[in-house]
Amino acid sequence: MQQQAQVVVIGGGYAGVAAANRLSGRDDVSVTLVNARPVFVERIRLHQLAAGTDDAIVEFGKVLAPSVHLVVDAVERIDAPARRLELSSGGHLDYDYLVYAAGSVRALADVPGSAEHALPIAQLGDADRLREELAALGSTDPIAVVGGGPLGIEVASELAEQGRSVTLYCGGPLGPSLHPRGRRSIARRLAALGVTVEDGPGSRVMAVEQDAVVLADGSTRPSALTIWAAGFVAADLARRSGLTVDAAGRHLTDETLTSVDDDRIVAAGDSAAPSGHPLRMSCQAAGPLGGHAADTVLRRIDGRDPEPLVMGFVGLCISLGRRHGIFQFEHRNDTATRAHIGGRAGAAVKELVCRGTVQQLTLEARHPGVTRLPAAFGDRERRRMLAVNGSAPEVAGATPGREGA
Repeated sequence: MQQQAQVVVIGGGYAGVAAANRLSGRDDVSVTLVNARPVFVERIRLHQLAAGTDDAIVEFGKVLAPSVHLVVDAVERIDAPARRLELSSGGHLDYDYLVYAAGSVRALADVPGSAEHALPIAQLGDADRLREELAALGSTDPIAVVGGGPLGIEVASELAEQGRSVTLYCGGPLGPSLHPRGRRSIARRLAALGVTVEDGPGSRVMAVEQDAVVLADGSTRPSALTIWAAGFVAADLARRSGLTVDAAGRHLTDETLTSVDDDRIVAAGDSAAPSGHPLRMSCQAAGPLGGHAADTVLRRIDGRDPEPLVMGFVGLCISLGRRHGIFQFEHRNDTATRAHIGGRAGAAVKELVCRGTVQQLTLEARHPGVTRLPAAFGDRERRRMLAVNGSAPEVAGATPGREGA
């Protein structure tokens, strides 16, 4: 009887579950998923959890293949030479191959007072705490949302739709990755919801006080609750384990997602920086990255060379409350086009994408390998860039905001 290859996946988010499900299709592979929580968290719905319009969780029994062994624990350290994971519980897990999909966390801002007085909304616990804090506020108490990217826009919209007094501090342009037409559409909707938008250089929050924010233009604005939605970095497990990372903590890999340090380790999702040119932190990228990481592992088990990443973007989804939204069409290289779908149709598309993401994981759990992207869908500009520049790592900092869908 052929011995099974032991593959461990770190992280039960979009990328980790996609990888584990793809790997589960082989009888000669034993798959273990390590995750700190016993449930799958829909991070693209955390703003809804905070506002009380969704619980943002799905049971692993729905999205994870039955043959995948779930270990509810946290990984403290990766011992790559020994091929061993040290767990928070004091135990350990050995592996033949490792998929590193530890995900991302909020960037620790060097803004005075932000750690003490601002609440993040990057993880399930953050959103739970924020929901409790919002319940204790009066309906007219001023709320400051820091960050003009997709997350900040979604949080501000969700709360304003409930009649709350919200100011969005962008620290630059509103929705910097959007096409000007899409940006104008979002600005109109925010205005209709009553959101005050502070954009431009003077809108950068320079300090957070218990009941106010201080802006770059020197003004102080009242805030009964300050929500920090202004940046993400990768989880620091790779850095703590001595693996090579970029400035945002993403593990450096080649285009097959194989670690530059160890060919028994592949990375996926928000944790990966292929060729030093990482993709946008999003579930849109996480699923394909997770599937490709699994394909790389399976090809190595078979003694075949892994293939380069195939990834292309389609659009950027932003909800603007429960009744409006926008789907910004994009080129495959993740740059905006002139076209977008807005209003109620945009909200319907965003909800379809959110539900479809879970359905795609469920489908892959039942039929591993069914959700592969065609080779023609790859980003041609990425291939040209790498052909010209090679795969030398490029230092990149925290991503300024994240789009979950």
